[in-house]
Amino acid sequence: MINAQDEKLLALLRQNARASVTDLAKALHVSRSTVQNRLARLERTGVIRGYSVDLGGDYLASQVEAHVSIKVVQKLTARTNTALEGIRQVSQLFSVSGEYDLIAIVQASSLEALSKVLDDIGNLEGVERTNSAVVLETRFRR
Repeated sequence: MINAQDEKLLALLRQNARASVTDLAKALHVSRSTVQNRLARLERTGVIRGYSVDLGGDYLASQVEAHVSIKVVQKLTARTNTALEGIRQVSQLFSVSGEYDLIAIVQASSLEALSKVLDDIGNLEGVERTNSAVVLETRFRR
């Protein structure tokens, strides 16, 4: 589906999704039109779904993050997923194997705000139990 040049383009976009087509072309040693065509193809085929903001600096350092393992009543999985999607502090939700069914990545502005979100998640219909791990330090992100 994608080749080595596409992989290089994706790596550059992961570093800076706002890089100009001209800068991307220079870094890849190809023409602007080649980069534009590759981007269009990657977007059209769904390899690139969109471009996002990568938070950093003081703002990210001020956030509290937790990984929340969630055991769900199987008949209520779809309803629980929808409810979790509606909680804006849940930035990612993964279906996993093992004792728990889901892992939610939760970000909040303070420990108090995080505690409230964890209570909200635990009180959702379909949630049997949760287990939370607060992130103490981020070693790296890609």
